[in-house]
Amino acid sequence: MSHPKSIIQYAALPYRMVDGHEEVMLVTSRETKRWILPKGQPEKRLKPHEVAAAEAYEEAGVMGSIDKDALSVFASTKRLKNGTELPCTIKVYGLKVKKVLDEWPEKSERERRWFSPGEAALVATEAGLIKTLQDFGSK
Repeated sequence: MSHPKSIIQYAALPYRMVDGHEEVMLVTSRETKRWILPKGQPEKRLKPHEVAAAEAYEEAGVMGSIDKDALSVFASTKRLKNGTELPCTIKVYGLKVKKVLDEWPEKSERERRWFSPGEAALVATEAGLIKTLQDFGSK
């Protein structure tokens, strides 16, 4: 039996400043409605941070300036439609949000919400994401 290799995904951590406090945006996953970061698979013609920025637009309807260097990397599992779970490495890139759109490609499929990093860490379920949010909030 062959084991699939680990998948890599590039995620955006959309953030903004409100009254001197940082806020981060999470979106719900399509299937299980867990709070997650917008993320996607590598694409040949895009650099990792460009993939993250594109996913933030498609899944969360936000645009802005994305960091070229990952602010964190964590291990996760990707649940496929058939229920299979694959090991997955997630590289997270900070996205300073400049524009929040009223209409975006996956609006009907997901919820999006702004949280303080601490609140986001409380609603997130993945250990790596929780740590990323806590670290982000404490810097």
